Amino acid sequence: MSTRHGSYGFDAPWALGGLLFGAVVLLALAAVSFTQDIPAAGIAFALGGLYTLASASSYLYTTRRGKFAVWAELLRPLEGGERVLDLGCGRGAVLLTAAARLTSGRATGIDLWSRKDQSGNAGAVTSANAAAEGVADRVDLVTGDMRTLPFEDGVFDVVVSSLAIHNIPSAEGREQAVREAHRVLRPGGLMLLADFQFTPAYEETLRGLGVTDIRRRDLGPRFWYGGPWFATSLLEARKPAL
Repeated sequence: MSTRHGSYGFDAPWALGGLLFGAVVLLALAAVSFTQDIPAAGIAFALGGLYTLASASSYLYTTRRGKFAVWAELLRPLEGGERVLDLGCGRGAVLLTAAARLTSGRATGIDLWSRKDQSGNAGAVTSANAAAEGVADRVDLVTGDMRTLPFEDGVFDVVVSSLAIHNIPSAEGREQAVREAHRVLRPGGLMLLADFQFTPAYEETLRGLGVTDIRRRDLGPRFWYGGPWFATSLLEARKPAL
């Protein structure tokens, strides 16, 4: 989708709000310090405020533009006939990007629709976005837990996930989600898991399942949520063919 028509909200809006609030507070303290003739404190607060504002700008860019550009590149190799599964699809940023590249294939999104993880997250919103993007005829939405996927073994050609698996609170739960992703992926199928935490653990789980064709890499500044300390990594894995 070179031009987006849907409404995709903000990722973890509480985090973005915290950065913006912090920037305002620090800049206010800088102003007070200068008016009270405490220049050293004013300079320190001003630098901190500008730094925090830059982090908020990075976060805002990623959630509104950067992640879309990255995923458009990652999904460009789709040929059109694939069955694609998006784990934790949210309002459809990745799901509908994939669907836009399909012709005879289908894109399925599964989510618990948590509004803590994405503002305004709801199945009805994702359905409306699919209609707005003109891909509703090839999109299926499922309410469910990625730890217990309601699909048969090996039915998807591609399984993707963008900053969703880390929301599972326990290591055991995250491992189970990766195992489930592997289970529903067909032999020879492709898995693309983007996250800013736990990707080494995801890789370890897949290697334990016999997957050896794995690559892990940094997705760069377009996928920073505030700065390089919240960089997003991609785990790209190919399930062994029979």
